[in-house]
Amino acid sequence: MVRIGICLGDVTGIGPEVTLKALTLECNKASVRYSILGDLAVARAVNQKLGLSLRLRADGEKIGPGDISVLNPIKETLPQGLPHGSPEAARAAVAWVQAAAQRCLRGELDAMVTAPVNKESIMRAGISFVGQTELLSQIAGTGRTAMMLLGQDDRGRWLRVALATTHLPLRSVADAVTKEKIEMIIEITAQACRDLGLGRTRIGVCGLNPHAGEGGAIGTEELTIIAPAVSAVRQRGVDAVGPLSADALFYYAYRGDYDAVVAMYHDQGLAPLKTVAFEQGVNWTLGLPFIRTSPDHGTAYDIAGHGKANPSSMQAAMRLAHQLAARKE
Repeated sequence: MVRIGICLGDVTGIGPEVTLKALTLECNKASVRYSILGDLAVARAVNQKLGLSLRLRADGEKIGPGDISVLNPIKETLPQGLPHGSPEAARAAVAWVQAAAQRCLRGELDAMVTAPVNKESIMRAGISFVGQTELLSQIAGTGRTAMMLLGQDDRGRWLRVALATTHLPLRSVADAVTKEKIEMIIEITAQACRDLGLGRTRIGVCGLNPHAGEGGAIGTEELTIIAPAVSAVRQRGVDAVGPLSADALFYYAYRGDYDAVVAMYHDQGLAPLKTVAFEQGVNWTLGLPFIRTSPDHGTAYDIAGHGKANPSSMQAAMRLAHQLAARKE
């Protein structure tokens, strides 16, 4: 039995809605047991409002087949009707992520899925926060992590994109791209392909500059950093190719020539991924000592509370966590 904890996210956003909708579709599988790390009153209110009939149980109650335990490590019920981005909701969302990670480290959970949080709200609440990937890396005590976004289109064609840098201003990206970092990202991307059970682990590596620098004419990072990194991992047996011009590489990856792409910065990788799989994309944190996935969207305050949120990305995140945990088990 695979045990997966789902963090409810920012409760003033769409996290509770997409979580419960996705659980309605996934919770009756005999091979997995889900629990929610969040606020029981919030979960029950959303369950009732949406008419979902999920069987939500308080921590300590007897759990039967199909029941979902709601664990709240902060032990405080959130006030009802909090405004979007409230500090109380932001602090609770971070506490739930931290608690789920600790449970994974202790072996109490086999994987965790995190509903969306809002970075701006968290920082306004007085918490130093870069992103969930960085927070989880700190909790796990590892610097060898990367963000991979993956998803498929309606014809089953996949894109899998790992990011060498994440939430940085563009003017800082070039300084953050180092040979050591690129080597590490390529290696853990290849491991991710193996974890997925793919028959091949061919990695296409983007250049940083347009046209991969055109031989140094419009940038030298490809010559001095990226190409040496690719050469180094190839010598260690990794099937990596690059640096390649990103505007062509994603086309070839999309048609199946590459199993994953390493992109140099956030929008270089996520713009094509979201074009292909906007509603099905999943964020997977590579390199952690436990499995963590999340939907590839934000808190969507503009539609929160209206019952309109599409749970497809959350459902895909839950399915990927289940797949990875089952393979590991």
